[in-house]
Amino acid sequence: MTLTFAQIEAAAERLAGHIERTPCRHSKTLSKITGAEVWVKFENLQFTAAYKERGALNKLLQLTPDERRRGVIAASAGNHSQGLAFHAQRLGVPVTIVMPRSTPFVKVQQTRDFGAEVVIDGEGYDEAQAVAMRLCNERDLTFVHPFNDIEVMAGQGTIALEMLQDAPDLEILPVPIGGGGLISGVATAAKHISPDIRVFGVEPASFPSFTARIRGMNTPNAGQTIAEGIAVRRVGDLGYAIARPLIEEVLLVEEPFFERGIALYCNVEKTVAEGAGAASLAALLAYPSLFKDRKVGLILTGGNIDTRLLASVLTRELVRDQRLVSLKIIGDDRPGLLANVSAVIGTMGANIIEVAHNRLALDVPAKGAEFDIMIETRDARHTDEIVEALREKGYPPRRI
Repeated sequence: MTLTFAQIEAAAERLAGHIERTPCRHSKTLSKITGAEVWVKFENLQFTAAYKERGALNKLLQLTPDERRRGVIAASAGNHSQGLAFHAQRLGVPVTIVMPRSTPFVKVQQTRDFGAEVVIDGEGYDEAQAVAMRLCNERDLTFVHPFNDIEVMAGQGTIALEMLQDAPDLEILPVPIGGGGLISGVATAAKHISPDIRVFGVEPASFPSFTARIRGMNTPNAGQTIAEGIAVRRVGDLGYAIARPLIEEVLLVEEPFFERGIALYCNVEKTVAEGAGAASLAALLAYPSLFKDRKVGLILTGGNIDTRLLASVLTRELVRDQRLVSLKIIGDDRPGLLANVSAVIGTMGANIIEVAHNRLALDVPAKGAEFDIMIETRDARHTDEIVEALREKGYPPRRI
C-alpha cells in the first residue's frame, strides 16, 4: 500500500467545512530569534486543539453505512482519541476508545465528554492497542489506527496543502515523528507540490523510533519526555515505508529545546503548545545552522497540555533566562539584616518571591544566619547588577 497525492486532494475535499482551515502565519519574532524566516501553522486551533481530527475524520467519512452503524474503536491516550470521538459523535457513529491506565484524568474525561465509551486498560500504548484489537474482533468494530492507516495519513497530508497555499515558497518543513502518519502525509503532499522542498523528521532523543529503524537498531526509548505525543516505541510500517524516501534526515531533540519551544509559543505567539506541538520549533532551536536564512514552515500540531505542566515549563524558562534566581546569603544574625538585604534588592527594581531563613545550618556560624532568597528580575544582566550591588553592601550572595 502507498499514499498518493490524489488521495490527499480527495481528503481535502471531504474535510472542507468540517474542520478548521487553520492559519499559517509569518512570525517576525520567532524569525528574529531563530535566524530563519518562520511560518507557523496553528493546528492547535482545531476544535479538539490538535491536527489529529483531520485523519480521524477522513477515515470516518469513508466508512460504509454498515461500518458506521456498528461503530469504531481506537487505542489512544491523547489527541487521536479526542479527534475521533468528537467527529464520530457528530456523525452518529458509536466509538470506543481504549486508554492506558496512566492516561491523565483530564484526557479521559474530555474523551468521554465527546460521547466515547472509554475503556481503561493496559500499562502503555502497546497493551492498550492489544485490548482494543481484542474488543474490535469481539464486537465487530472498525479499528481506526492513529497513524498506521493510509486514509488517516491522507487526512494529515491536507496540512501541507494548506501551508503551501498560504506560503508557496517554503523551503524546509521540520515535521514531528511519532508513529509516522503526519510526516508521511505532509511529505507526500509537499514533495508533489514543491519537489525541491526539504522535509526533516523531528524526534525526542529519548524515543528515536524512526532513527533506530533507519539504523537497524532496537529503539532505546529511555527516560521521560515532555513530547509524549510523539513518544512512540515503534514507528508504523506504512509510515516508515512512505516517509523514508521523502525525508532528508531525522533530527533528535533534547528535552530543554521542547520546553523552550513551548515557552516561546506562549510568550511570543500568545498561544498554547503541548510538547509534541512544539517539536518543529524545538528543532530550529536545537539545529539553528540547518535552518538559518531559510523559509521554514512549522506545524504547531497541538495544544493539549496539562495546565500545571505548562506552568512548570514557563517557570523553568524564567530560571534558564536568569529572570528567576535563588541567592544564598550568609551574614551576622543581627536585627535588620533581612531588611537591609531586601532594601538593596527592592532599590534595584527586583521582586522578592520567597525567603527561607535558616539559623540551624551547621556550615553557618552559631552567631550567623543564612537566607535563601528567590528573586524575579528583568533579565540576566539585571540579575548580575543585583548580585554586584549586594556584594558592594557587604552581603555577597551565592547563586543556588
